[in-house]
Amino acid sequence: MIIAEKKPIEEIIQEVKEYGRILILGCNECVTVCEAGGKKEVQVLASALRMYFLKEGMEKTIDERTLERQCDHEYLEELREDIDRYDAVLSLACGVGVQFAAEKYMETPLLPGVNTTCLGANEQRGVWTERCQACGSCVLASTAGICPVSRCAKRVLNGPCGGSSDGKCEINKELDCAWQLIIDRLKALGRLEEYESVAPIKDWSTDRAGGPRKTVREDVQI
Repeated sequence: MIIAEKKPIEEIIQEVKEYGRILILGCNECVTVCEAGGKKEVQVLASALRMYFLKEGMEKTIDERTLERQCDHEYLEELREDIDRYDAVLSLACGVGVQFAAEKYMETPLLPGVNTTCLGANEQRGVWTERCQACGSCVLASTAGICPVSRCAKRVLNGPCGGSSDGKCEINKELDCAWQLIIDRLKALGRLEEYESVAPIKDWSTDRAGGPRKTVREDVQI
C-alpha cells in the first residue's frame, strides 16, 4: 500500500494561514491504514488548527470531511456542490489524491497535509517499510520474492555489491542486505543454483525514468 506520514504542524500552519475557510479532507484508503490521513487524523488536525488560530486571534472556518478515495472521479465528485465554499482544501491523501483533486477542481488550492513516502508493508503497529518502487517490470520471480530494486540501496540486480558485510548493507549496519535476504530465501526454497544466473539488463523505460506512466485496460473500460 501507499505509505504516508503526517507533515509537521508548523509546516501545515504555514500552508493554510492565508486562507479563511479551509476544508480538511481525509481519505479512507491507504493513509487511513498507516494512520496518517483518515477520519481520526482529520479530526485531530482540525482541532489542533482551531486551537492555534484561536490562540493567535485569527478567525478561521475549518471543516472536516473524509472521502472513500481521493484518487477516483466518483468519490471526488461528492465535493462538487461544496467546494466553492472554501478558500483552500488541505488534503490528507497521498500525493496521487492531492494531484487528482487539484486537476478536478482547478480554481481551488489543494494543499498536502502528509508526505508520501513509499509503497510498503506494515511490519508491526506503527512500523511500515518499503517493499516496492513500482518499476513496471517485476523481477520477483527470479529473486525469490524479494525486490532488489526497492530493498537494495544501489538497486543492484546481480548482487551483493562489494560493500555489504555480515549480511548488512554498507549504508546502514542495521539494514539487511537485500541480496543476503535473496540468497537465504533461495536456500530455503532449494533453488540456490538460480543465484548463479546473471540477470539481464533491466528495461528502465517502464520505471519513472521513462516519464510519467499510464496503464490502460481496454477490457475494463466503459
